[in-house]
Amino acid sequence: MHQSKDYVQQLADYILKNLKKGYTLDALRFSLIEQGYSRISVEKAIEIVNQRLAKTAPKMKEKPQITYKVSPEPEEFIKKSFWKKVSSLFN
Repeated sequence: MHQSKDYVQQLADYILKNLKKGYTLDALRFSLIEQGYSRISVEKAIEIVNQRLAKTAPKMKEKPQITYKVSPEPEEFIKKSFWKKVSSLFN
């Protein structure tokens, strides 16, 4: 069974329209397959949608800078030995 590209293109348009409405890609995939569309056609349509979305995504001009800050632990979280904790309960 050979399906035309127009058929897959219509599926891609449907998926893109519903992604803009807020549906997730997984939900649309599951729904279309449950409605009887072939898994191969749905996957091809999703690939087309991903390619379209990749073209419209903004390109990052520079890498984000990640900085780390080490803060000291409060004294209450400093590890005490087990016996010091137990003895402090009885004092």
